Amino acid sequence: MSDFIVEVVGMLDVNCYLVPVAESRRLYIIDPGGDTDAVVAAAKKFTYDEAIILLTHAHIDHISAVRDVAKALGVSKVYLHKDDVSLYESPDNNLLPYIPTAEDLPEITDTIPGNDFEIIETPGHSPGGVCYYFKQIPAIFVGDTIFNNSVGRSDLPGGNHEQLIGSIKSKLMPLPDDLKLYPGHGPASTVGSEKKFNPYL
Repeated sequence: MSDFIVEVVGMLDVNCYLVPVAESRRLYIIDPGGDTDAVVAAAKKFTYDEAIILLTHAHIDHISAVRDVAKALGVSKVYLHKDDVSLYESPDNNLLPYIPTAEDLPEITDTIPGNDFEIIETPGHSPGGVCYYFKQIPAIFVGDTIFNNSVGRSDLPGGNHEQLIGSIKSKLMPLPDDLKLYPGHGPASTVGSEKKFNPYL
């Protein structure tokens, strides 16, 4: 397992993670939310046979560069939970005037072959929010579900605060205390640290 790269992209400083898995010769690009050139340049630092885009959820700041990154790297698979596909395809998914609606997005796939990671469903920030648990690293990429001493917003369309807290407590907090949590914005944390210090939990 090689080290992964984080590129901070777009106007809202989204953490886009590029995670190589040597065994499957795949490169996973998690949440390419902007700055296509930087993401593509980072991808070129790895040797791989296939690049796959994984989306933790479909808010515009996490998907803005999906089309261009997919085109540049020959990506044929973009994974997103089915409950966020309507948001992914919505003409209203934007932050005008700053971030326009993403157009001509590639189609979503609902399955990824192999067992490079586990998908953990954590709805609440959005209906189809998920986390990607790469046990070999080990690391879990949690999108906007949980942050360092904070949690994701639930006041956006489709958000639900009680559901979000329930997801975190039932799905993430039982994981090992030393497991690193890599969020969609801001610095990394660990499960143990969030148990102790996160005021929302």
